[in-house]
Amino acid sequence: MEGLKAEGMESQNQPPQSEDQEKGTSFLKTCFNGINALSGVGILSLPYALSQGGWLSLILLLLVAILCWYTGLLLQRCMYANPAIKSYPDIGEVAFGYKGRAMISIFMYLELYLVAVEFLILEGDNLDKLFPHTAIKIAGLKVAGKKGFVLLTALVILPTTWLKSMGVLAYFSAGGVLASVIVVACVFWVGAVDGVGFHEGDMLLNLGGLPTATSLFAFCYCGHAVFPTLCNSMKDRSQFSKVLLICFISSTINYGSMGILGYLMYGQDLKSQVTLNLPIRKISTKIAIYTTLINPLTKYAVIITPIATAIEAKFSFGKRGSTISILIRTAIVISTVCVACTVPFFGYVMAFIGAFLSVSGSMILPCLCYLKINKTARSFGLELIIIVGILVTGSFIGVLGTYISLKQIVNHL
Repeated sequence: MEGLKAEGMESQNQPPQSEDQEKGTSFLKTCFNGINALSGVGILSLPYALSQGGWLSLILLLLVAILCWYTGLLLQRCMYANPAIKSYPDIGEVAFGYKGRAMISIFMYLELYLVAVEFLILEGDNLDKLFPHTAIKIAGLKVAGKKGFVLLTALVILPTTWLKSMGVLAYFSAGGVLASVIVVACVFWVGAVDGVGFHEGDMLLNLGGLPTATSLFAFCYCGHAVFPTLCNSMKDRSQFSKVLLICFISSTINYGSMGILGYLMYGQDLKSQVTLNLPIRKISTKIAIYTTLINPLTKYAVIITPIATAIEAKFSFGKRGSTISILIRTAIVISTVCVACTVPFFGYVMAFIGAFLSVSGSMILPCLCYLKINKTARSFGLELIIIVGILVTGSFIGVLGTYISLKQIVNHL
């Protein structure tokens, strides 16, 4: 606490360098890690988001990308202000003390937990499409359909969650960027070669669907939790602003391509995941779905590890051996299975995550922390106007999007 509170103010334009950074991550590897952090299951819902908001909602996709890129830069400036900052919760602690750390940690861990739930829902939906009317027997119990596949997926994933080494887990998480590109390529192939065509998608604007669309867009840019870690790991931290620009441009091109292709192919008939619309007998569809299925399998353990580590650290379980660690991770997996089976609505849950958690963690909290840490930013000027604009926009998206997504979830229970 004292280390974080100590005043170590440095120039915002020239971050302090340490001996550890001489051995840090290269520019190219950091770019790859950043793109991988932004490229996730959200890409599957981009066509659905477009079908909700219409063609003009693409402007909102670009706006959300720009706002989240800018707040990523604000987090970088917060790190430059105090060399003791190593993570996003550290920024919250420097800005608002213990309450700030607790608030950011809660948003981070809840978001990670619900993303893990989304992984299980995605697996259940897509496996049910590949193998419809399938029943699975587990411990003598017969479970049919999506719930059966959710349970099966959890059993497959469970052993990977017992690994505590992030170095080992890195092997499981590799390939996320490639997987996203493959899925987009397969969707294009279905439309261009397999006969679906690009003749749908004629709605210009749907005001009623804009909150849902914007919430889904916000979910796609929720990588802020790892940005401070990526920045701190670089050999040259001053290059991180360029990393952010490359990551956001690359991700936006990928997201935009998927949204446009899917909406042109299926229009208003789009389901929450574009893979559920694809013709099942085509080889391109199978490649897209299998690639989609592999991605969550490789990332689930990475997603829940910070949650498990935080629980172990809080109650000092880490010193008692691996048995309790395994039990904690197993309990987390079981709880996500229960939530996934109770609320199996991929699109609505993703919209809730985007509106409530992603908007808070990626737009509102970075601005508040930056204003608190940097006193000069509170002086009236262009920077303050931009930050206040982001706070107002984020609050509006968050309140309206959270209300609508929760209403949709409750109505479908």
